[in-house]
Order: sequence, then structure tokens, then C-alpha cells
Amino acid sequence: MSTPPEDPEPNSTRPPERQTLRLLARHLASDSLVIETEFDPDSYEPRLLHVLLGAGRYPESIETARLDVRWFMTGDFSIHYVEAHDDGSQWECRWDRHPNNHNARLHFHQPPDVAEVTDLSLSALPPLAVYLTVLTAVDQRRETLWSND
Repeated sequence: MSTPPEDPEPNSTRPPERQTLRLLARHLASDSLVIETEFDPDSYEPRLLHVLLGAGRYPESIETARLDVRWFMTGDFSIHYVEAHDDGSQWECRWDRHPNNHNARLHFHQPPDVAEVTDLSLSALPPLAVYLTVLTAVDQRRETLWSND
């Protein structure tokens, strides 16, 4: 898998919540869109969960799509969705919950380049509820891609 982006707040939310990362990996591995999950640096001490999504579920112009998931003991998280397009461009967005100076603790980095940030409201913050929110958004994005293809 390709190298994930730098951690946006490298020391603000440590340590990682390994049990939650493993739970999310189990659920993601059973999703038909997911072709591979991988822990970084390894499954014994995971800090990051890479999730490779099936390119065959996207139009041909999308070379790869992935999620990079971080979850912390504080309940903070970062879930980064990235598409690599055949023209060399990327389309990305990110769901974040962490202390910061730019927005509310819970916020969303808007596509296509995560530069614009808006406050976010989720009805629930348990890991599986956040996971379902993100996968619903990914499915909506895929539908938009297919309808524009």
C-alpha cells in the first residue's frame, strides 16, 4: 500500500486504541468493498489501519482507493479517504476528532483536497457508528463517480 499522510496531530491523542483498530479491521475485512486490511507497523502493536478498497468497484479512472484509520484511547480518531486518479490527481476527505486550533474537536476536511474544514456533527461516536458513517459516505461517493462516468 502507498505511504499514508503524516499524522495531522502527531502527539495530541496518543496512545492508539489497539482493540478498536482490531475491531474495525474485522468489520472492514468482511465488507465486499474491502480487498485488504493491514496494520502499521504490525498487528501486535498497531498504530494505523490501512484499508485498500477494490478498484473494480470504481470507474476505470480511479486507480486506487483507500482508508487510513487511526483511533486513540481518548476516543479521538482520524479516518482519511483517498482516491488516486489515472491523471495523477487525488480526491480525498477526512473525518477527524482531535484537539486542534482550527475547528471544533469533531470536524470534517472537505474534498477534494482536505484544505477546507467544517465542524461535524455525528449522532453517535462509538467506533462502529463512525465506521458506518464513513462507509455510507464512501458508497455515496462511488455512486456519484459512476453517475458522472
